[in-house]
Amino acid sequence: MRNQAEQLGNSRLLRVMNERLLLERLRETGAMSRVELARVTGLSKPTVSAALSGLVDAGLARLVGELAGRPGPVTSLYDMNAAAAHVLGVDIGREWIRVAVADLRGRTLARRDGASSAQTAAALVRRTRTLAHQAANDAGVPWDALTLAVIGSPGVFDTASSRVEFAPNLPGWGEAGLVDRLRRSLGLELAFENDVNLAAVGEHAFGHGRGKSHFVLVSIGTGVGMGIVIQGQLYTGSRGAAGEISYLPLTDFDANVAAEALTRGPTEALVAAPGIVRAAHAAGLALTTAKEVFAAAAEGDLTALSVVEAEGRRIGGLVVAVAAVLDPEVVVLSGGVGHNVDMLERAISQRIAELGPLRPKVIASALGEGGVVVGAIARGVERAWDMIFERR
Repeated sequence: MRNQAEQLGNSRLLRVMNERLLLERLRETGAMSRVELARVTGLSKPTVSAALSGLVDAGLARLVGELAGRPGPVTSLYDMNAAAAHVLGVDIGREWIRVAVADLRGRTLARRDGASSAQTAAALVRRTRTLAHQAANDAGVPWDALTLAVIGSPGVFDTASSRVEFAPNLPGWGEAGLVDRLRRSLGLELAFENDVNLAAVGEHAFGHGRGKSHFVLVSIGTGVGMGIVIQGQLYTGSRGAAGEISYLPLTDFDANVAAEALTRGPTEALVAAPGIVRAAHAAGLALTTAKEVFAAAAEGDLTALSVVEAEGRRIGGLVVAVAAVLDPEVVVLSGGVGHNVDMLERAISQRIAELGPLRPKVIASALGEGGVVVGAIARGVERAWDMIFERR
């Protein structure tokens, strides 16, 4: 009996492996015939036919057309059923909450963005739920058709304490049980990941990190963080805190930011948007946002230009520190500050040149402000595939 059970288990495992292999090829290339699938997978034609039959019966693949008008029988074309499951990608930031619904190919069906003006964690959870339901309605996807949600947020989730750490920019985000509260509110299986890590995942899947085995994404906005891809895989460290470069020490911060540096980190205290505004005020500019500082610099204001140059030099020093440890093929800059590469590039390059021979390529993110939610979708699709085949 034991041998029979083992044989049955092995045959089921082999069947599922074959089915997944076919779906992965269909996902990459689109509709294909049985003969084409046999050729690209190395499986026999009978094995392909059996696996396709199982996938069609399960609603994971479907007949999408036929090729006729040539010698031989009519050729049937099959494709994956991208609507077999859907995922929710969420980006919870200090200023905006972005939510998108996507199918199993990662195609965004609907997206909702809303201001993140909540002052408590509970209010942020409610706001997220409202936007998520609106996005699902826009996509025409029933809520119970969603397989899971992937949440991107500043900070690192500590499973032992059930708290989100290193997220001082979000009110109440360090409360115990926050992730469980989000899970209950959405009523979905939920994965919680650092937002910059997800931006790196998105950039690796769809942006300038595509095809790169080693790259980093440095996000500079209301906060500072880094996502690291090594050997084509996201690297998060022993407890998920790899890339928390806000805590890298700097030599040019003074007593005015020392207290802030203890909670936000010295790099974030100076390099993030609030630090730029502080530097502008010290230089005599009555501007209230980093965006205004960059706009004034673009118009030729000499004082604003000096503030932007100082920012670029700090970023250049940060890039060299990262390159000395990780040696990335490319450094991708993202975030409200980081996307201004055109204005920062000269100062960044000059500072890099001053600091030695390490000269990594620095470019702006291809995904812009949507990078985190795109990464959440990419991560959600991969997890949805795993869940589907775990059940099978």
